[in-house]
Amino acid sequence: MIGRLSGKLIEKLPPQVVVDVNGVGYEVDVPMTTFYLLPALGEATVLYTHQVVREDAHLLFGFASRDERETFRQLIKVTGIGARIALAILSGMTADELAMAIASEDIKRLSSVPGIGKKTAERLVLELRGKLVTQGVAAVPGGLPFVATPDERSDITNALLALGYNEKEAAAAMKSLPADITVSEGIRLALKGLVR
Repeated sequence: MIGRLSGKLIEKLPPQVVVDVNGVGYEVDVPMTTFYLLPALGEATVLYTHQVVREDAHLLFGFASRDERETFRQLIKVTGIGARIALAILSGMTADELAMAIASEDIKRLSSVPGIGKKTAERLVLELRGKLVTQGVAAVPGGLPFVATPDERSDITNALLALGYNEKEAAAAMKSLPADITVSEGIRLALKGLVR
C-alpha cells in the first residue's frame, strides 16, 4: 500500500497530478481543495495517499493532510459512496467543513455538492455522525467541536455533547449537579440522571 509520496510535481491536469519520485511518475487524483495548495511545477511536494486496487485498475488518491485522507477513507465506507464521489465531496468542501456539516446535520450544504442528492446527504449524516475529525478534535452533534476548557462545568457539558447528547439534555443534566463537583464525578452523575 502506498501511503505517502514525496517528490517533484511534474504535471497538473485537474483533478490529476503527476509526482516524480526518484524517476518514477505517480499519477494521483486529488480533490480541488488539495489541488489549490500544490506548489508550482518542478517544485517538491508531499501527498498523503490512499491506494485503491481494482480488477481493472490501480488508483492513487492524494491529499494535503492526514485528516483529509482519513475523511476520504470514512467517506468511501458509506453505502453508495465510491472514490470518485468522495473526491467530489472533498473538492466541494474542506474536511473541516464536511465534519461540521455532518455534525450539524446540514443536509442542504451536503446536497449542494454535485452528485449528492438529499437521500445521499441524509445517508452521509447517518453513517458518519461522530466519525469525522476536524483540526484534530472529534466533531460532535450540534456542530461544536469538543474542546476542553479550564472551567470544570464546561468540561462536563462538553463531555456530554461528545457522547451524543444534545445541548438541551446536557443543560438539564447540569442543573441537578452540585456547584463544587469534580469533572469525573459530574460526568458520572449526569449520565446517571440522563439514563433514567
